[in-house]
Amino acid sequence: MIKTQLRKLYKDKRARLSDDEVDSLSMAIANRCLNLDIWDFNCYHIHLSIERHKEINTTYLLNILQGKDKTVVIPKTDFSTLNLQHYLLDDNTRLAVNSYGIPEPVNGILINEQQIDVVFVPLLAFDEKGNRVGYGKGFYDRFLSGCRPDCLKIGLSFFNAEAEIEDINSNDVLLNFCVTPEKIYKFNYI
Repeated sequence: MIKTQLRKLYKDKRARLSDDEVDSLSMAIANRCLNLDIWDFNCYHIHLSIERHKEINTTYLLNILQGKDKTVVIPKTDFSTLNLQHYLLDDNTRLAVNSYGIPEPVNGILINEQQIDVVFVPLLAFDEKGNRVGYGKGFYDRFLSGCRPDCLKIGLSFFNAEAEIEDINSNDVLLNFCVTPEKIYKFNYI
């Protein structure tokens, strides 16, 4: 399938999940992430969930990161440039929900993407080769292409992989892993 078809299909699949299913599946994904060999790194980037889109509740994963005393970085979107800025999440970081329903930092310490060791990547769908489909604005492909080559990119998905995304292009950045409630997919691990 092509990206536009996959976007519609997986938005519909997510919309059919109950709040309890989203919560239970999100917890299963966070627990499965504990099986990844990624916990010796320091700086982790994680998105905060858009509840109305029934995205994976990243609070569980955030709690794991904070419990392991990791440096946590969260994004802020700039829809005029279609780029992300990255802020340290600490006790002084104020959050607000923007007009798109995205919880974002209002203030804080800017972090350069080159400092980030691991990125938990939001997505709608992914394939068996590690390609992903997001919402289509390219925020994460631009961000990930600016990260260090050894930065680990870990997708999070409620659903299993598609066989192939047919319309991949040169700007698409591959995942290293994708974690679902039932499985860890391993792609081009460095």
